[in-house]
Amino acid sequence: MPTYELAMMLRAMPKVELKNSLLRISNAIFERGGIIRDIENLGFRPLPYKTSAHGLVHREANYFVFKIDTATTVVSDLKEEYSRDVDVVRQRVFKVTEELEHKCTLEEELLPPAYRKEVQKMIEVGKTQVNRFTHKFSYNSGLDYYPFQK
Repeated sequence: MPTYELAMMLRAMPKVELKNSLLRISNAIFERGGIIRDIENLGFRPLPYKTSAHGLVHREANYFVFKIDTATTVVSDLKEEYSRDVDVVRQRVFKVTEELEHKCTLEEELLPPAYRKEVQKMIEVGKTQVNRFTHKFSYNSGLDYYPFQK
């Protein structure tokens, strides 16, 4: 089962109601065979812009991020159910890509930038690209003059 991040904004409500709505959201995941790996509370914040959902205008919301493992076919069902939930202002599902293993050694970090492998690769790429400040556009018309007005 792939891992997904479920980002949710829940409407402003007392803690008891918030707890019940989080329980309802998590039970929907469990009923469909999903596993919740982590729940992160990002707090109660103002929205970047006022948002209307389910006939109400919201200016503040509780932000939560769920890390879940579930089947790909279940994601659309969850999105549909959460779009009908009156407590959910916005919800987005993102597939988590596997993190690349990055080995970092202190010796490489202490080298001056000109001697680092990444910087040397960037310099080589920069040498192969066309310099946009010194490159002149060629009309390729075969004429010695530009036939259109400039």
